[in-house]
Amino acid sequence: MKKYLVVYTILFVFSIQFSTVSAQWAPQNWPIVKHYDASSLKHIALPLGGIGTGTVSLGGRGELRDWELMNVPAKGFSTVTTGNNAPFFAIYVKGQDGKTHTRALMGKLFDDEYLHYEGRPVDHHGLPRFESASFDAAYPFGQVNLEDKTLPVKVKIKGFNPLIPTDADNSGLPIAILTYEISNTSNKAIEVAVCGSIRNFIGKNGKQNTSDWKGDVIPVGAKKNRNAYRVSENFRGIYFDSQGVDSTSAAWGTMALTTQETAGVTYRTASKKDNWSNALLNFWDDFSADGELTEKFEQNEDDPMASLSVKKTIAAGSKATFSFFITWNFPNRYAWTDTNFIGNYYSQHYNDAWEVAEKVLPKLPQLEKQTLDFVNAVAHSSFPDVIKEAALFNLAVLRSQTVFRLPSGHLMGWEGVMDKMGSCKGSCTHVWNYEVATPFLFGDLARTMRDVEFNYATKENGLMNFRAELPLSNANKGSAAAADGQMGTIMKFYRDWQLSGDGEFLKKNYSQVKKVLAFAWKEKGWDGNQDGVMEGRQHNTMDVSYFGPNPQMGFWYLGALKAAEKMAVAMKDTDFARKCADLFSKGSKWMDEHLFNGSYYEHKITDPKTFEFLDMTNPATKVPDFQLGSGCLVDQLVGQYMAHICGLGYLADKTNIQTASKSVMTNNFLADFSAHFNNMRSFTMGNEAGLLMASWPKGRLEVPFPYFAEVMTGFEYAAAVEMIYEGEKEDALKVIQAIRDRHNGAKRNPFSEPECGHHYARSMASWATIIALSEFSYSGVDQSMTITSQPGTYFWSNGNAWGTCKVDNQQATLKVLKGNLILKEFSLKGNPKPAKIKLSLKEDEEQTIRALK
Repeated sequence: MKKYLVVYTILFVFSIQFSTVSAQWAPQNWPIVKHYDASSLKHIALPLGGIGTGTVSLGGRGELRDWELMNVPAKGFSTVTTGNNAPFFAIYVKGQDGKTHTRALMGKLFDDEYLHYEGRPVDHHGLPRFESASFDAAYPFGQVNLEDKTLPVKVKIKGFNPLIPTDADNSGLPIAILTYEISNTSNKAIEVAVCGSIRNFIGKNGKQNTSDWKGDVIPVGAKKNRNAYRVSENFRGIYFDSQGVDSTSAAWGTMALTTQETAGVTYRTASKKDNWSNALLNFWDDFSADGELTEKFEQNEDDPMASLSVKKTIAAGSKATFSFFITWNFPNRYAWTDTNFIGNYYSQHYNDAWEVAEKVLPKLPQLEKQTLDFVNAVAHSSFPDVIKEAALFNLAVLRSQTVFRLPSGHLMGWEGVMDKMGSCKGSCTHVWNYEVATPFLFGDLARTMRDVEFNYATKENGLMNFRAELPLSNANKGSAAAADGQMGTIMKFYRDWQLSGDGEFLKKNYSQVKKVLAFAWKEKGWDGNQDGVMEGRQHNTMDVSYFGPNPQMGFWYLGALKAAEKMAVAMKDTDFARKCADLFSKGSKWMDEHLFNGSYYEHKITDPKTFEFLDMTNPATKVPDFQLGSGCLVDQLVGQYMAHICGLGYLADKTNIQTASKSVMTNNFLADFSAHFNNMRSFTMGNEAGLLMASWPKGRLEVPFPYFAEVMTGFEYAAAVEMIYEGEKEDALKVIQAIRDRHNGAKRNPFSEPECGHHYARSMASWATIIALSEFSYSGVDQSMTITSQPGTYFWSNGNAWGTCKVDNQQATLKVLKGNLILKEFSLKGNPKPAKIKLSLKEDEEQTIRALK
């Protein structure tokens, strides 16, 4: 019997308790996953905000953009009519020679930002800027680098919001943390002041606008808004509220702009009345005089302008930091309509934006440390850079207006967001099926989504509404089921049970899981004849219904059967386990024999009424519109993709699966789209590369499913991850690199991969690249873990704990950075037998397991 040598190490670290009142916070050094030069900044918008709180974004040149604090999407919303009144930060510099400089803290304009019918092409058009800028990112950290040869300073703007896997509450804080790190490049001391200015825009969320005779869009809604300067024990600043905005409005709430500095702080709660833009002029003159502000005006506008300045002396060759905190609380969320009030989870924890600062600022050192632990663990892992970028940057979806939390804590989501509204309500099952970031990073949130699906959105007959209505009491009001969505939720439930190891979770929901699966067996349903093959009318994520057996729904169904069998075994439900196993065996064999054409799996179209197979060789055959037919679908192995992630093994013949995966790349990948015709939406254009939704090597249907000529990143990631599992790593990386090349900042926002809306949920399938390349699998039920045998250091997470694993010379060093990990078995992928161990690691503990052969 082989013995395994276990080396146990406890790392003792100093931990700052969250309840401890901190001294003034200053950021640490942050990692960089991706650098963007001056030509790649225009569309960068890194969301600063928590899960379900709303955000404001840090632009690639240092500007603050997309003010989405007030419960609705607001792309392009700068709180004002396009012009100089948008919120901004500015710097004042005075050298020993007495010469002074004032600049907006942002990079220069692009060449296409000059034309406008009235000389107001963009926000801050009239403010002097720095001559060069670049951007460094390792989400959620963003850093803007500003330089100007006429100034004796270099500036680094650092923005983030805490993101700590397994800690949803501390990853759901309504705060934007901004630090301006100023380096004195001269050989003499200089005076420097940094100032933030914001008009009180409470009541204006970008949805309600009017226009003037010129056609300008004028945001409206502010009414009797007031600004006040406040001082607390550890911070001070401007508090924004309103005495006139309707307290039931989604745009009603409070904001604050604060600093922890105690010296050199000056402020204004108002400026001159803004006739002929005099408010900005008066502020600029005041600040430019000496870097200090004078409070001297009454608040006589509905949206008075407030400013907060901090002034310091910086020695020659030294640097200083100026940190500011934007906090908010807007409690009135309405979803999925403007009249359906639901509220916000985060707002229950704070009375107002000032209390946010009181509670969050003392925790910043630890919040930043744990966020850095996470990002560094990924950034320093042995994954290709493009994998780190794709996995981390798409986590921005969780912090966008795509996602919100009910007061009960349940996580809900749109599919994505349009510029001013949510896109496609209801935590759509057939879209959210693809993403794996939530379950592997925030297991508790994932389980709330399973609760909604199985216990609220499911009818007594097992029909699961693929779009859950709100409030939750209305979630099953409707009769819309999606074949792929419903089967996928069964696989996801199995995955989340395995990751959690929570037997009560399975026991409580098992009857619902059975009911949801059995819905497929109703007469004339998806598998009404119960032969293991999906044949009925199958509504799916292509927003159409397929008729007849096809790989997309077929493999979701086979995965659901296999997952249900394993859950039935755990519940000692022998008859149900046997039935699921029998249907799986029959269906898997049938798909290999009848849908696999030697190259890939295709769709056998049936008559919608008789369920009989159509004679596709007969020109007179009437084929239903919007089918796949003999096409090579990018998504044909999506069920297998999820099966690998769930540890369910192969759903059909392994050789056929691998051949089909290769065929997707061979048939669907285009290295240059310049000659590609697309009658629908274009997410890939010109000389860009991508993976087509479908191709027809044997000839296309006259009216195929609508999206056939498109390219969408969530589908690309799922296909690429499946390629990794089938040993096609080079092809997978080619696909993923193509995605990220398209989202390069110059063309598209690196922190938003759109489909039907920005920040599309399906794009979080990118997190599966981390899982696949590390060959990670985990069962909290069996208390077992497997990881790749390839030497390197790998990030791992199971939704309840996370850390790193260093693999070298057939030994592994497991380290827990957050949570607790208990294992009875551990193995390196490919080893015939796992190590039988007794491992129990707490936070910041590590253990080496040797002789893993």
